[in-house]
Amino acid sequence: MTDKNLSRRQFVTLAGASAATAALAGCNNSGTPAAEGNADSTDGEKTKISFVLDYTPNTNHTGIYVALDQGYFADEGLEVEIVQPPADGADALIGAGGAQMGVSYQDYIANNLASDQPMPYSAVAAVIQHNTSGIMSREEDGVTHPAAMEGHTYATWNMPVEQATVKHCVETDGGDWSKVELVPYEVDDEVSGLRANMFDTVWVYEAWAVQNAVVQDFPYNYFSFISVDPVFDYYTPVIAANDDFAAQNPEAVKAFLRAVKKGYEFAVENPDEAADILCAQVPELDSALVHQSQSYLADQYVADAESWGVIDPERWAAFYQWLNDNNLVENQLDVNAGYDLSFLE
Repeated sequence: MTDKNLSRRQFVTLAGASAATAALAGCNNSGTPAAEGNADSTDGEKTKISFVLDYTPNTNHTGIYVALDQGYFADEGLEVEIVQPPADGADALIGAGGAQMGVSYQDYIANNLASDQPMPYSAVAAVIQHNTSGIMSREEDGVTHPAAMEGHTYATWNMPVEQATVKHCVETDGGDWSKVELVPYEVDDEVSGLRANMFDTVWVYEAWAVQNAVVQDFPYNYFSFISVDPVFDYYTPVIAANDDFAAQNPEAVKAFLRAVKKGYEFAVENPDEAADILCAQVPELDSALVHQSQSYLADQYVADAESWGVIDPERWAAFYQWLNDNNLVENQLDVNAGYDLSFLE
C-alpha cells in the first residue's frame, strides 16, 4: 500500500477534473473579527489552514466545499486553502507539515505507524462512517458473492493488503483463491473496463463507481467487503491533522472540525443543494454522477453513528489487529494508535 495513487484510483473516475489548486479563502465579507470562541489570533487575523485532498475533488469532499461556500470556516475565524496532493500523496504532505490538515485513510495511517520512521499525523474525524467498498462485476456473470469470483479475472493493483483482503473474502465464502485470475489494473473507469471485458471483477467504492454504473444504466452485481467480514469495516476516508500543528493550535483544529461537521450535516439534509455547490466549485465534474453519488452518501456520512466524525475504537483496533495477525505491516501496530478524537466536539 505504498503507491497512494493506485490504491484509491478505483474511486476517482473524474475524467478531466484537474482543478490543480483551489485557493478558496473562507473570509468574512466585512473583514470583521469572527464570533467569540473561534480560532482567531489575538490580533484579529484569521488562522490559515492548508487542507490537502487525497485526489481530485469528489463527493467524499462535499462537506469541505459546503463549509467554504456557506461561510462556516469564516464564522470560525479560519482561512482555508484547499490544495491537491503532491506525487507522493497527501499523507506525506500532512506528515511533513506542508499542509496542516487533509484527507487520509485508516490503512494509510497503519502503513505510516508501522514504518521505521513514522510521520507525525493522526486521524481526527471520520468522513464516512462505514467502509463502502466492495467488488463490482457485470450482472450477466453472476458474481453475487466472493466464491463466485472463481474462474473469473480480478483487476489487481498488485498490493499485499488489497490482495489479502479479496483473498480473505473469497476463502471465507468457501472459494478457492487460486482459481481467481489476477490481471493488472491500469484504468480509472471501472464501468468502461467491465464493458470492454478488460476484467470481470474489480474493487470499487459504492459511492462512485457503483453510482456511475447506475447513471450509465450499466447492469452490474456488487457485494461489499463488510457483508463478508466486519473486520473490513475500517475508516476510509478520514480527516487527518499534523500532530505538531494540532498540539500547538488545538482551537484551530476544533474550529475546523466544527465547520466541516456543519458542512457534512448540510449535505445529509440537502444532498441536491450540496451537489450543486460541489459542481459550482469544481465545474469539471459530471453533474449527473455527482448528484447520484451525493444522494447515496447522504445516508453514509453519519449512518448509525451518534454524530458525524466519530470513530469507534473497537472497529479501528479490529482492523489493525487483522493487519498484525496477517503480517501485512512492516512492524506490529499499536491497535489503539493513529487517531485522536479530542478535537471533535
